[in-house]
Amino acid sequence: MLIGELSLKTGLSKDTIRFYEKQGLIQVGRKQRRKNNYKEYSEDVLNRLQAIKRMKNFGFTLNEAATLLGMIDVNAATCDNVSDLIAKKVDLLDTKIHDMISLRNQLIVGVQKCQNCCNPAQPEENCPILVSDSL
Repeated sequence: MLIGELSLKTGLSKDTIRFYEKQGLIQVGRKQRRKNNYKEYSEDVLNRLQAIKRMKNFGFTLNEAATLLGMIDVNAATCDNVSDLIAKKVDLLDTKIHDMISLRNQLIVGVQKCQNCCNPAQPEENCPILVSDSL
């Protein structure tokens, strides 16, 4: 299939598919080209792109997806191995959620300070919360 059909079947843009190829996540050999030099993508490439898309939907980075694809290639993506990687991803997300809640709380306090401490008589001055440590 040509890249347009592959794009439709995967929901990935042509540029994304080309990027994944440049990154080595998918491969198209010279023999997989038509006479007009158009690339002919196989069902294996389609399946690999769908796997990458699933991994991205799980929150894995492209580097992590490359590691997982390597595991798949050598038949080492066992449930135990994959569940360990997913558990690590969950721990990372929990940490990020905690950090974001802390940041949210800091922002709420900042808004309250801005609303309660700014001098409305001089609205053209910079907000003290950004330019002073006194608040």
